[in-house]
Amino acid sequence: MSITLRQKQLVQSSFNKVVPIAEKAADIFYKKLFEYAPEVKPLFKGNLKEQGKKLMTMLGMAVKGLDDLNKLVPVLQRLADNHVQYGVKAEHFTPVGNALLYTLRVGLGDDFTHETRQAWVDTFRIVASTMKEHAFKATVA
Repeated sequence: MSITLRQKQLVQSSFNKVVPIAEKAADIFYKKLFEYAPEVKPLFKGNLKEQGKKLMTMLGMAVKGLDDLNKLVPVLQRLADNHVQYGVKAEHFTPVGNALLYTLRVGLGDDFTHETRQAWVDTFRIVASTMKEHAFKATVA
C-alpha cells in the first residue's frame, strides 16, 4: 500500500485548490454520485449540505494522512465501520471514486492533469481497498 512522493504532493496540492470551493465541490460530487448510482441516494437521510461538509472534512483528513499511511489505516477502518452501518456496500466504491474524479476534473479544470488524475486514482484505490478489506473481509476473503 503506497503511492509515490510525487503522487502525494499532487494530491495534496490539488486538494488545497479544492478547499476554497469545498461547498460547490460537494454539490458536484453528490449530483454526479446520484447520477452514477441512484440506488445510494436513500442512504443519505440527513441534510446534504452538512453531509458535504463531512465529506470535505474527511477528504481533507485522508489527504493529510498520506504523510503517514500507517496512521491513516485505523481512521479509514473506523470510517468503513460507519459506512457499513449506513448501508454502504462494496460495489458503491466504484461510483464514489468516479464521482470524485469527475468533481476534481470540474473543480480543478486545467490543473487536473493526467498525472494529477492518476495520483488521485492510485490514492483512491488505497483508501477504497483499505476500507473494503476491513468492512467486507468476510465477503472479500
